Amino acid sequence: MHPLETRRPATAEGPLPALDVIPAQLDAIPAQHPKREPATAPAPSASGLRGRLARAARLLPSPTSTPFAFGYAVLLLATSIYTEYGDPDTVDTLLQASSTDVAHLSTTPVLAIFGSALWIAGGIDSPYAVVFIFVLAALERRIGGRRTAGVFLLGHVVATLATEVPVALSVLAGHLPESSLHRLDYGISFGLMATVGALSGLLAPLFRWTTLAVVGALLLEDLLDMAEPLAAWGHPVALLVGVACWPAVRRVRNAGAAG
Repeated sequence: MHPLETRRPATAEGPLPALDVIPAQLDAIPAQHPKREPATAPAPSASGLRGRLARAARLLPSPTSTPFAFGYAVLLLATSIYTEYGDPDTVDTLLQASSTDVAHLSTTPVLAIFGSALWIAGGIDSPYAVVFIFVLAALERRIGGRRTAGVFLLGHVVATLATEVPVALSVLAGHLPESSLHRLDYGISFGLMATVGALSGLLAPLFRWTTLAVVGALLLEDLLDMAEPLAAWGHPVALLVGVACWPAVRRVRNAGAAG
């Protein structure tokens, strides 16, 4: 704001009066009520700000309340940092060994399934990583770490098989080249979609259907773009796997509330 300036009254008679006369003239001016500044909202108190920060922090994974989500997030952070700053040749070798393509699923299925879930496609700053942190922790708070891991793994496995088995059959039928058996495929997105689907079943109806509508619209856009065909089809499959888990996760949630 600019500082207030005191203006001297202009007169039509000529020069301004002497300085010793000005106070007397000012006394003769009727007093006016000072203007009131518009009311402003009070600044948030330090305690209120701390309370909001504490509530926001409770949404994040913690080693005590959500050990599975916290440990998995730390592991993904470590692999993402190594992907960014590690030796490129070693990183490429590890990613190739962790790929859930047909070649690896037919020879080392367990290593491919679990290894592919140790990496984030796009890095730690991808949208999947941000959503993962909150969604996995939210589901674990409601049904526990083991069951959350089960939902994640179920979606990861089912969606992977649903996308890779057709590739194998298409190669056998001669519709795809043999190089399709060795494509690079890894990441957490299938398991994350299953987790989102399962968690939506525990939300209030408005939030449940809003979540499914928004996620469904994003997946439909991916299907229309077809930038990554296998992922585009695998994501809705994984989401439906999570929706199919509604009866189980609701029983667990209700049993915990009753206990």
